[in-house]
Amino acid sequence: MSEQLLPGYIIRRGSTLERSLLLKFMQRTYEDLFPNEDFSHLEQTVKQYFSSDTPLWWVEEEGEQGAGSREQGSNKESLSSASHSPIACLWVGNAIDQVHGNRHAHIFILYVVPEHRRRGIGRALMRYVENWAIQRGDRQIGLQVFQSNKPALNLYNQLGYQTQSLWMVKFLSAEK
Repeated sequence: MSEQLLPGYIIRRGSTLERSLLLKFMQRTYEDLFPNEDFSHLEQTVKQYFSSDTPLWWVEEEGEQGAGSREQGSNKESLSSASHSPIACLWVGNAIDQVHGNRHAHIFILYVVPEHRRRGIGRALMRYVENWAIQRGDRQIGLQVFQSNKPALNLYNQLGYQTQSLWMVKFLSAEK
């Protein structure tokens, strides 16, 4: 079942049968931020965490359901399939608030294909997931965003998200 997300766009709940499409969207997300890296390990992430307990939503253009296409002049696989052509995805899991111990929604991925950015889709998806989380009794939503992803950081700041903790890394040398 689908519903209108914004004028011209519908949102529909995905299924666990769409694992390969989710993986393509995840790979595209990371390739946009880190162009020359190998993201084959993301298949393991999807395999480990994607289930009926971690909802997935797709955004499609109204009237475009059933229109599959191939990217012209690209060796990347299309982000569409024979049954639909999503232009955005939202995948949500569960996390535990380490301060209070409460379960809450955690956004694994929110991705809008570049051709459809700056049209309010990301903002609409965030409002959608916030309403979904409120309805199921969550008191907060968590997400992780790369510091270099300025458009996403700006959106989340505008929507009232605040930094609660910083994930820090130190790369270690394998040499001794």
